[in-house]
Amino acid sequence: MTADLQKGRMRLQACFLGLLALFVTGKCSYSPEPDQQLALPPGWVSLGRVDSEEELSLTFALRQQNVERLSKLVQAVSDPGSPRYGKYLTLEDVAELVRPSPLTFRTVQKWLLAAGAQNCHSVTTRDFLTCWLSVRQAELLLSGAEFHRYVGGPGEIHVIRSPRPYQLPKALAPHVDFVGGLHRFPPTSSLRQRPEPQVSGTVGLHLGVTPSVIRQRYNLTAQDVGSGTTNNSQACAQFLEQYFHDSDLAEFMRLFGGNFAHQASVARVVGQQGRGRAGIEASLDVEYLMSAGANISTWVYSSPGRHESQEPFLQWLLVLSNESALPHVHTVSYGDDEDSLSSAYIQRVNTEFMKAAARGLTLLFASGDSGAGCWSVSGRHQFRPSFPASSPYVTTVGGTSFQNPFRVTNEIVDYISGGGFSNVFPQPSYQEEAVAQFLSSSPHVPPSSYFNASGRAYPDVAALSDGYWVVSNSVPIPWVSGTSASTPVFGGLLSLINEHRILSGRPPLGFLNPRLYKQRGAGLFDVTHGCHESCLNEEVQGQGFCSGPGWDPVTGWGTPNFPALLKTLINP
Repeated sequence: MTADLQKGRMRLQACFLGLLALFVTGKCSYSPEPDQQLALPPGWVSLGRVDSEEELSLTFALRQQNVERLSKLVQAVSDPGSPRYGKYLTLEDVAELVRPSPLTFRTVQKWLLAAGAQNCHSVTTRDFLTCWLSVRQAELLLSGAEFHRYVGGPGEIHVIRSPRPYQLPKALAPHVDFVGGLHRFPPTSSLRQRPEPQVSGTVGLHLGVTPSVIRQRYNLTAQDVGSGTTNNSQACAQFLEQYFHDSDLAEFMRLFGGNFAHQASVARVVGQQGRGRAGIEASLDVEYLMSAGANISTWVYSSPGRHESQEPFLQWLLVLSNESALPHVHTVSYGDDEDSLSSAYIQRVNTEFMKAAARGLTLLFASGDSGAGCWSVSGRHQFRPSFPASSPYVTTVGGTSFQNPFRVTNEIVDYISGGGFSNVFPQPSYQEEAVAQFLSSSPHVPPSSYFNASGRAYPDVAALSDGYWVVSNSVPIPWVSGTSASTPVFGGLLSLINEHRILSGRPPLGFLNPRLYKQRGAGLFDVTHGCHESCLNEEVQGQGFCSGPGWDPVTGWGTPNFPALLKTLINP
């Protein structure tokens, strides 16, 4: 009898939600939200259905207003030729521009309250709502969803996801972009520890990349550090279920930070720091951001300790939409294959990057560690772009190696350096000339069927990504490689340039790409030798794009020559 009553209640609630949809727009048919069927990543196992009364946290992305206008404002504040250059918007200005219409907010709120959603919280921009619901309520609300608990990843973590696509009432279609917390699994690190290269004799050689090697190669002096007198700050964000140890950072600086002024502790951790073993990725991010951007206040956005149903990357975007005072430079070593993400999700995240650019934030993303990538579409091989690396509103950092791995020499392509052309985003106007020049002059352009020549091309810049020393769990670890290393290095150097700009009374750099392409890579070492990896087939034989003079989709405009880059970017 109890089971029958329960079923009856569930039917009544479903009926009520349908009636609410009918009340709002006069339509109660359902249409699928354009998210994809969940593909279980390797190494993850289902532990079965989640108890119907267990609580979930779901994030609803509400439809924004004035996105086209926001795009034009980003262009105006980021282009040195514009009278609005550097006149960034405040968080309140952005909120005023993009916040959903009152009808959207009211409609979604009513729908959620009718479903029994509890503790719903919005952000300053009012374009996200995060709510707690029971599994039973969530499965009624999102027709087709079915929540399972999974375990996997290097840390054997638990997440709650739905293996089935969900549907929204048609009435909600104009008001909700996507629902987060259902499908996407935490990414895994692509960092590699490579075998030590063999060489005879050691006179004049280094034994791997350390802060002193970085500073020597990129021409930083002992005076190229933060002043400690400004409100300048930088941040790295971590979504890999990893965290750093303060003691590792202190030991790293003791071993490798003796010849420059630096800070030996993080100024602020946003989120929860887990306990237990530190992760190499997290340790690398913090240690090289704080040694390249030496003596500058550093924040860490940390995701461990989150609820099983939350998506760490999405939580970081929510923080950006809710904090008025943020670090000027953010470096992120995170990415997914473009084709694994729904159109609704990828377009909305791109708008979040636009919001950050409008506020004068510099977002740097690693270009990835799979070269051009590869996948099969209808039986034909194609290159496989990565997102957010392919977003037109972030600066993407590729990777290089020393020509001689034991000497501070010229740089060549690191074969893993991610790069290519987006299949989602059209080529932004700021890079059209550079890309056209590459495609018309490079002697090694792959067949046109492998990439979308009219798409956003990346990376924009590069830095060393091969052979780093990292301290993790009190142990110095050599030969750590990946664009997860190059990204915080480049970010730290931009923070030093921001320091000079702020001391001179100028605004921080903000979204760098329009300026970077307009100045045609001035202040950067051009990397002209080497190719990255791609599809292992007869047609391309594992070779993707190759570097050459000027911009290329392997190392962008090149790697930093700090004094020249400072001179290029200090004015206006």
